[in-house]
Amino acid sequence: MRKDDQELIEPLQKHKFDLVKLKDWMNSVHKSVEEVKILQFQGGMSNPTFLVQSEQKKYVLRKKPPGKLLPKAHAVDREFKVMSALGNTDVPVPKMIGYCDNPEIIGTEFFLMEYIEGRIITSPAMEGYSNIERRNVYVSLARTLAKLHNIDYLSVGLQSFGRPEGYLARQVTLWSNQYKRSKEDLKIKVDFKKMDLLSERLQFKSIIPDEISIAHGDYRLGNTIVHGKDPKIIGILDWELSTIGHPLADLGYFCIPYRYGLDKQNLDELGIPSEEEFLDLYMSFSNRPSIPNWPLFLSFSFFRSAAIIFGVAARTMLGNVSTGSSDVSEQVTRAEEMATIGYQILLEND
Repeated sequence: MRKDDQELIEPLQKHKFDLVKLKDWMNSVHKSVEEVKILQFQGGMSNPTFLVQSEQKKYVLRKKPPGKLLPKAHAVDREFKVMSALGNTDVPVPKMIGYCDNPEIIGTEFFLMEYIEGRIITSPAMEGYSNIERRNVYVSLARTLAKLHNIDYLSVGLQSFGRPEGYLARQVTLWSNQYKRSKEDLKIKVDFKKMDLLSERLQFKSIIPDEISIAHGDYRLGNTIVHGKDPKIIGILDWELSTIGHPLADLGYFCIPYRYGLDKQNLDELGIPSEEEFLDLYMSFSNRPSIPNWPLFLSFSFFRSAAIIFGVAARTMLGNVSTGSSDVSEQVTRAEEMATIGYQILLEND
């Protein structure tokens, strides 16, 4: 079955806010609106996201969740900053309307952006699409990622957006620390052995030569908008983890499904490029001669994903997730599986 749209629900009780205050704020930063209505996008686990409808236009609002949060997590200010910076480039992003750090308006920091009409395709297998559509979407994904990485971050005003040196080592340390904090909040039985071994091994192996680009941090099919008719990417969403970093970290993260999900599919029959073919496409679009340290970036991507999922499980136990459908045991199982795969990749390529 083909499913192109994210599910919209009435705002969860813990995420409701004063629409009059939101309307007044919109009038102060954008244009006059008489009335606003909101629905909440369902399914995301991080920053609560809402469809805001005025009399004539649709917008999207992203805000921090309530409650106890991990340090530096849910950085809606960084999302707003990077998409604003990319607004005049050929990297497709929504148009930013405004950012608000005043919790008196809706309870937490938030930003507002224009709504892009298109398709959200969450499954990497793209069920319900033709072979040629699948292939062309994947080609567009490779081209779009290369466009992002080819942007000179200094030329778009992102000088202070991140430290370019030692990116991978700092990321391993960051996510190891985030994982340890989540570990303390998971008051259930969890097998942390592979995750602990992976964290230790990555810290030992992560001192590598730097490459510098804007790194999205969560680049995948489900975080893009596909044109309503044409198989091409017209928007990149969810920039919460973006920074100045190593481009191959984005590439490694994108390729996770090739080892966890698509590995059970016949890619030739689906028309989806193999992992090797996707790397070739990316190299062609970004003018790269090679992909050095590929197993390391793949392994790190599984590690970081496992750390994020452990964090979601911990926040579920604390009641701080942004969706109504969040299962701790399912999340923990996924995190354990991803840690195991990441550790195995390192072992096989030592």
